[in-house]
Amino acid sequence: MYSLLANSMSGDESVRRPAEAALAQSESRPGFCSCLMEVIASKDLVSHVDVRLMASVYFKNSINRYWKSRRNSSGISNEEKIHLRQKLLSHLREENYKIAEMLAVLISKIARFDYPKEWPDLFSVLAQQLHSADVLASHRIFMILFRTLKELSTKRLTADQRNFAEISSQLFDFCWHLWQTDVQTILRGFSTMAQSYGSNNAEQHHDELFLTCERWFLCLKIVRQLIISGFQSDAKSIQEIKPVKEVSPVLLNAAQSFLPYYSSFHNRDPKFWEFVKKACVKLMKVLAVIQSRHPYSFGDKCVLPVVVDFCLNKITDPEQASLPFEEFLFKYKPSLTGRVMNENGVTFEERKKNASNTVSGIVSSLLPNERIVLLCNILVRRYFVLTASDLEEWYQNPESFHHEQDMIQWSEKLRPCAEALYMVLFENYSQLLGPIVVSILQEIKDDTKREVYCSLIKLLQDNDLAVKLAASRSLCLHVEDANFSEQSFRDLLPICWESCFILVEEVQEFDSKVQVLNLISVLIGHVSEVIPYAQKLIQFFQKVWEESSGESLLQIQLLVALRNFVIALGYQSPICYSILLPILQKGIDINSPDALNLLEDSMALWETTLSYAPMMVPQLLACFPYMVEIIERSFDHLQEFLNMHASSVAKILDLIVGNVNDKGLLSILPVIDILVQCFPVEVPPLINSCLQKLVIICLSGGDDRDPAKTAVKASSAAILARILVMNTTYLAQLTSEPSLSLLLQQAGVTIEDNVLICLTDIWLDKVDHASPMQKKTFGLALSIILTLRMPQVLDKLDQILSTCTSVILGGDKDLTEDESSGEMSSGRSQGEEAPPSKELRKSQIKVSDPVYQMSLENSMRENLQTCSTLHGDAFNSAISRMHPSELAQVKQALKLP
Repeated sequence: MYSLLANSMSGDESVRRPAEAALAQSESRPGFCSCLMEVIASKDLVSHVDVRLMASVYFKNSINRYWKSRRNSSGISNEEKIHLRQKLLSHLREENYKIAEMLAVLISKIARFDYPKEWPDLFSVLAQQLHSADVLASHRIFMILFRTLKELSTKRLTADQRNFAEISSQLFDFCWHLWQTDVQTILRGFSTMAQSYGSNNAEQHHDELFLTCERWFLCLKIVRQLIISGFQSDAKSIQEIKPVKEVSPVLLNAAQSFLPYYSSFHNRDPKFWEFVKKACVKLMKVLAVIQSRHPYSFGDKCVLPVVVDFCLNKITDPEQASLPFEEFLFKYKPSLTGRVMNENGVTFEERKKNASNTVSGIVSSLLPNERIVLLCNILVRRYFVLTASDLEEWYQNPESFHHEQDMIQWSEKLRPCAEALYMVLFENYSQLLGPIVVSILQEIKDDTKREVYCSLIKLLQDNDLAVKLAASRSLCLHVEDANFSEQSFRDLLPICWESCFILVEEVQEFDSKVQVLNLISVLIGHVSEVIPYAQKLIQFFQKVWEESSGESLLQIQLLVALRNFVIALGYQSPICYSILLPILQKGIDINSPDALNLLEDSMALWETTLSYAPMMVPQLLACFPYMVEIIERSFDHLQEFLNMHASSVAKILDLIVGNVNDKGLLSILPVIDILVQCFPVEVPPLINSCLQKLVIICLSGGDDRDPAKTAVKASSAAILARILVMNTTYLAQLTSEPSLSLLLQQAGVTIEDNVLICLTDIWLDKVDHASPMQKKTFGLALSIILTLRMPQVLDKLDQILSTCTSVILGGDKDLTEDESSGEMSSGRSQGEEAPPSKELRKSQIKVSDPVYQMSLENSMRENLQTCSTLHGDAFNSAISRMHPSELAQVKQALKLP
């Protein structure tokens, strides 16, 4: 094994290739991972870091592929798994940092599969080792804890989240106590270092202190993970999270204690100087994350006042203007930003309203009018001011400078962060700050909104391109604003259109042209009086389209703007057919040089044109032959067409599925799902061949490291689960057809069990990757599996019950959120009745979905009784093997005695 690993890194291809092939052939053999573990842990190979690292990489890949027993792979035996888990926990004191990091990853990957069922003592063993560990060993254990907790926190099933909550309750006190102890140790060490500079003993104990610093940093991330993932957000539960009150003030105090050492270590000890910088930023970042997750607990009188007061003082203190590292400044601004934003919302629940009112009172006491005014002045006069380097960059390239400001995330740089805080303040205290801001700008007006519009239109005609582009961006935001006053803007429209047309001609960069086109598109979408300007817009679109020949990305933006134009014109859209139809025909012509880039947006424009056409004119009918060529040549852009022509879907789906990439499949599968939902008896027999291909997709491997393939498999499995729920007899027939067995054999898919049992494994495996509605569909399908008179059902009984229980306990909330996430858009009133929106039709289909209306709880209760009757004593035996906590959850979910 050592020789193969060493040769696999050889620069000589004749040596490397055979070694890689031999390792690939050995991956699935029993003992492969155990051999790798021996190489990693061998004392004789300590100096061979590269080989040990390569062994750990192969080990990680093997966990991903073979740890979880799969239908088409024997996987790693239980005996070898036990050996590997014990071996990993016996090799905690790894001196090499990179290998220690990989070992932590290995343990976290295994824990995702095995904790708590197969590895219940993982955390107790680690905690026990911590009590007797030295600094190095404890650092490595905390590295493992952090990686493992991070991995487990990503599991979304209700049972997994409850397991994590239990872990939090077990580990929090110990980790928090050690973190506090390490803070004191580090501060004492820093004090000694600061006093001993220049002495001969300055370097003594520095390595151990730095390791303590790193352990403290890991511990901080663990505490953060336990608080964030170990408790449900108090924004949902309105339950006080005690660790938030305990931890937050101490974190703030630590940041305050570390700050003075930033200047002490500067130019003296780069390693500790960098640590202080990183630690202060991380502490403020953790406070911001805790506040975002648990806003009401963070709003307690012992937390919020001290944090906000600290932030305000740092922002307004003149000395902070020269603080050496701005990252610290813009990490604590989000804390204040988020708090001010969250407190003015009034909820319907009484407890939430009371909590919100309490916190609002605290914020009001911290932000009296004079402090708000001071903060606003400082933000504008100190943090908004461009630096010399900013001005130089602006002068050199105005367009690039403007777009760079636009692309920066507000939380990444100091000035954008200050701008975000200013916006939040202005939204909440506009009456107070309006006159202040106006006085700063030296413009005192009565009608602020009207004057803002006028000012922006004036700036849109400025001589400086950067100013013009900034004005166009700001104007776009104002027009999109919910409080946009069309009445105040109406007489400005002519000059606004004209200025936009001129600006498109002046700018050179692609981003600039797109920005101006976006403003035009937004204006079209938000003003009702588009028809009076239709001819000028038609001429503009014609000219820009001709001039953008060969610039497909710009033409895409034009297609989007044209689509909005058609919607705005409504049933009067034929007035633009003279330019629209030639552009449309070019976009859907797959023989066009730009077909690859323009086809998808052209299809969307085509659909909109048809939706708003008052009658079917010959020019539109003439477009249909292009669809035949599109179907023959490309399948990635058919979703819109398929939604419109459902009667044709059954004839072409078999051609599409199996001949498109994953993106194409993800576009088509929702259409199949809707067809099956609406016509569960009629459709499945019509698309039998297509459904057989979905079975093959589900039972084929290859999705372990490919999110797109995982999504395809989950969606395909959900369609088959839906058919089992809504047309049980048909799916039983489909899975037993000899033609399906032949197709599976031709695809190289080997199955040992009944196809339906194999699909059961997929439903259990992919539930983590499913949407809330798909999870419920999986749950209903699994409940039907319980009614099969097959012994394999009992082998999977605990998994089925655990999965369905998690779906039931978390399902109602998920489905409600899923339903509410789809907004219904209202049609534009143009004097005629607007056609029903696509979103409305989708919403109607969703609400009428039988799966949505069914009760998984009732189905599970009834089918569990059927399973008990069918299997008798064997059923009782299977139930008795379940973990008591899991059984208790089942009884809770199904309301069983």
